[in-house]
Amino acid sequence: MQATLKLAVGSLLIGVVVLGLKALAWQMTGSVALLSDALESTVNVATAIAALVAIKIAARPADANHPYGHHKAEFFSAVLEGVMIIVAALLILHEAYKGLQSPSILDAPLQGLMVNGLASVLNGIWCWVLMTRGRRFRSPALVADGRHLQSDVISSIGVTFGVLLAIETGWAALDPLLAGIVALNILWSGWKVMATSLSGLMDEAVPDETMTKIRNVISAEAIGALEAHDLRTRHAGKVTFIDFHLVVPGTTSVADAHEICDRIEREMKLKVPDAMVTIHVEPEHKAKQTGIIVL
Repeated sequence: MQATLKLAVGSLLIGVVVLGLKALAWQMTGSVALLSDALESTVNVATAIAALVAIKIAARPADANHPYGHHKAEFFSAVLEGVMIIVAALLILHEAYKGLQSPSILDAPLQGLMVNGLASVLNGIWCWVLMTRGRRFRSPALVADGRHLQSDVISSIGVTFGVLLAIETGWAALDPLLAGIVALNILWSGWKVMATSLSGLMDEAVPDETMTKIRNVISAEAIGALEAHDLRTRHAGKVTFIDFHLVVPGTTSVADAHEICDRIEREMKLKVPDAMVTIHVEPEHKAKQTGIIVL
């Protein structure tokens, strides 16, 4: 089983355990804020399932109907996660509003907070695993899942602080008020997850840092060519697609031009892992004098 798939399965298992702990904490206390925390964890489980399915689809090899592969499935998963995070936030706002209408004293708050704290520790550890490994494997679905858990951990810390404050002050309305604040934070997190994923679905170009690497490789490795122009890039999942026109002298043989292209592709895949490179060779009269000059 590939590493990203193992992490996705791990997310699902952790999500189920954390959901159980947070639901128990809510039942022990009756806290609206802890209920909001549990509601967010139901989304964690749902998004973990979505990420697992997306990663399995993205791992499929290219076929006749999908000649560029299935990598964009991860972006769809991340967008779905963003939508579900926003739905969870709206549910929490609804519960917070009902709690403000009729605030109630909490039952067994300290014991409930201890159970909720254990769930937050598990989430925090797994969040770090997902974000570090997700970036290493360049998996948008895992990174989105990690960011979602990060917002969950932050909101859980806020919930704990608020419930303790409500206990100390005796002001029961603090509990639902804090749940509303948590919901607003979750809304912002959901929007960020969606915005990042939509950029991939819209074939946004690679970041400037990666573009600089690509241009440097072409300039250094295209010895025998004159220039490169019309450079285009996009990313889908962990794959970076790169295509450009390479201008060579009119006397260059097909074999020599092919050797130049092979050299560029070999070096490009070292500097930009999982790169898919397409090069269109052109004679010198097609030069634009505005592209990448070969060193």
